[in-house]
Amino acid sequence: MFPEGRRELILRTLRRDGPAAVSSLAERLGVSQATIRRDLVQLDKEGRLSRVHGGAVAAADTDDPFAEVAMQRVEEKDSIASAAADLIRDGEAVLLDIGTTAHRFARTLHGRSLTVITSNLMVYEELKDDADIQIVLLGGIVRRSYHSLVGFLTEDNLRQVHADRLILGTSGVRPDGHVMDTTAVEVPLKRAMIAAADQVVLLADASKFPGTGIAKVCGPEDVDVVVTNGPIHSATGEALRAADVEVVET
Repeated sequence: MFPEGRRELILRTLRRDGPAAVSSLAERLGVSQATIRRDLVQLDKEGRLSRVHGGAVAAADTDDPFAEVAMQRVEEKDSIASAAADLIRDGEAVLLDIGTTAHRFARTLHGRSLTVITSNLMVYEELKDDADIQIVLLGGIVRRSYHSLVGFLTEDNLRQVHADRLILGTSGVRPDGHVMDTTAVEVPLKRAMIAAADQVVLLADASKFPGTGIAKVCGPEDVDVVVTNGPIHSATGEALRAADVEVVET
C-alpha cells in the first residue's frame, strides 16, 4: 500500500473509532509500528491529526456550519453558479460536491433533463421534487453540521458511478494552482469525485485566490475549468494557464 493510502486509512480509523495507539494502528494496517510513527509525524505536520503519548487523535473539524457559510457572498456564488450552468448540456450526468456553492449551483438546474449525483443533502432537498432530474444520492455517514454524507461508504459509492462533469468547491486555491480544503474528512471524497468525472469544473469566488487550507485536494493538472467572479490572483492565474486550465470570469 502506498503511504498516501495508508495515511488516509489511519485518518478514517481515528474519525470512526476515536483515539488509537500506535500498536493498534500497526496491527490493523499490517505494518510496523515504526511505519505508523512516521505516518503520524507527517499527518501531524499537515494538521490532519494530533499526536498524543503512544498514539494519535483526529484533528477537530474546523470549518463553519453550513447555515453560516450559506449567508456569505451569495451574489458572487449565484453569478458563478449561473456561468457554470451554461457549461452543462441536457442529458449529462453531473456530480455535485458538498458545500454552499454547489447548492447554489443546483438551484440553476431546475427544469433541465439531467442526472445529478451528489452526497450534498442540500442539493437533494433542492432538486428532489423536480421530475426532470434523476437524483443519485451517494450513501455514507451523515455530517449534520454541513448537510453532507461522508466516509468510506461514500467513497465506495463513487467508485461505482461515472459523471460527465464534476462541480467542485474549494476553501482556496494556492498561488501554485493547488486546490485546498480546510476539512480533512472531505479530501478523499473530493479526490474520488475527480476520479469519477470526465471534466472537473472548479467553482471559486475571488476570495479563494490565493487561498489556504490544511489539505491538498489536487493539483491544477486535475482541473479543466475554473469559474470565478475574478479577477484571480496573478500568480495563480499563471499556474492555471500553464496547466491548460480554462478560466471563466463572470
